Amino acid sequence: MPEKILQPTPGQTVGPFFAYGTVFPKMHEVVHPYSPGAIVLGGTVYDGNGAPIPDAIVEIFGADSDGSVPHARGTFRRDDHTFTGFGRSFTTDDGHYEFWTRNPGAEAGKAPFLAAIVFARGLPNKLHTRIYLPDDEEALAADPLLASLDADERASLVATRQADGSLQHDIHLQGEGETVFLTF
Repeated sequence: MPEKILQPTPGQTVGPFFAYGTVFPKMHEVVHPYSPGAIVLGGTVYDGNGAPIPDAIVEIFGADSDGSVPHARGTFRRDDHTFTGFGRSFTTDDGHYEFWTRNPGAEAGKAPFLAAIVFARGLPNKLHTRIYLPDDEEALAADPLLASLDADERASLVATRQADGSLQHDIHLQGEGETVFLTF
């Protein structure tokens, strides 16, 4: 009997029961809001027409401020002390997402970033991207991914530092200012 080759199951769009099984307490608090070094990372997720998406999920994962990749358990049971690097945020009715996290660190000469995943209606699969910190121009210029992109594409991956130290980063799924998404 010939060997049967199985094809991967295609992705499915999200909804209508989007939140079922994905919500957990403090999911957007990668760190406690009043812990040392805590910052806010926030932005808006936009569709191809430039309209905010009110029912998307954004997930982030990043290194701790010293550049170490966390391996701690407890992502879904926050204890207000353990840094797991992972967070999940639903967008509001205005398409806004927000996290309490830390500035990720990186090895010397490397550009620090947060890995991000976006889930939204109409997407058959999740979208992978990065959110780079804007603070080290030299490290950003040397980053292999950023170096392979034109100026507008690079800009879609670099957050903006606000006067209060927080980070602003909008995600555009299509159209004007489309965010660069990575293939896995």
